[in-house]
Amino acid sequence: MASVRGKEERCVISRADGICWAGVYSVCEIDSMPSGRQQAAIQILKAGVLYFALVFGAGFVLGPVRIVWVVPRFGTRMAELMEAPIMVVVIIVSASWIVRRLALSRAPSHRLGMGCVALGLVLGAEFILVPWLRGISISEYLATRDPVSGTVYYATLVLFAIMPLLVARRWDGYPPAVEKRT
Repeated sequence: MASVRGKEERCVISRADGICWAGVYSVCEIDSMPSGRQQAAIQILKAGVLYFALVFGAGFVLGPVRIVWVVPRFGTRMAELMEAPIMVVVIIVSASWIVRRLALSRAPSHRLGMGCVALGLVLGAEFILVPWLRGISISEYLATRDPVSGTVYYATLVLFAIMPLLVARRWDGYPPAVEKRT
């Protein structure tokens, strides 16, 4: 809806510059319609937040399972190394589903933007939530990371950030949110 001299009127054809031609006789300016760049940024943010929520949620569920049942049997290093492949599968499935479901643009900047938004949220949550739950500082948290499983974890974070770009090539041939039927 846009206002023309105090009247509410629905625009018929909109242009990228925010001017809308409503019918043949009047021109109305759209006040609240976001531009193409703003729409792309909103879509990237939505995709990044959803990607973060799915992967972080899976990690949040797997973390206590790992700590309570796997660490006592196999040790911290082995438990973290056992969790990594599961998280990689979660990352692949989440990234591919979000790219298809939200019909994210094929532009590498959009796909990497989604991954970087999610990575920023994961790092923020990790550096705030984990030390707070354990009652230690960030420097103590980083110092207590196992060198082997820590390296695998950081590699997984890099994969997490670039996965939307990597799955893009596989899913771009299908319509958004439509499963391939065999």
